[in-house]
Amino acid sequence: MAQPESPVVEVEVVYAEPQRAIAKRFRLASPATVAHALEAAAAAVEYSGIDIAHAAVGVYGKPVSRERTLDEGDRVEIYRALAADPKAARRARVKQARRGRQR
Repeated sequence: MAQPESPVVEVEVVYAEPQRAIAKRFRLASPATVAHALEAAAAAVEYSGIDIAHAAVGVYGKPVSRERTLDEGDRVEIYRALAADPKAARRARVKQARRGRQR
C-alpha cells in the first residue's frame, strides 16, 4: 500500500525592481510559513543578490510576520527599501515646480 503524500501548499514569491520583476511558484510542505517560502526563494537562482533575510515582506500587499501561516495560492511579496522618503520627495517636487513658475 502506498504511503499518503504529505500535504503541500503552492505559493508564489514575488519581487519587483524598476527594470524587472521576479515571480516564481513554490510547492511547500504544509503547514508552511512565510519564512519557509523565503527560504525556498533564497535557494533559487532568480532571487540571488536580493537581501531576503532583512527585507520587509507581505502577503497580497499587507505586511506580515515571517511566522504567518500560508494558504494555497498566497502571494508572498518581498519589499525593497525605498530610494527616498516619499514625503521628502514630494516636498522636493513641489519646491522645483514653484521655482519653475517664478521664472
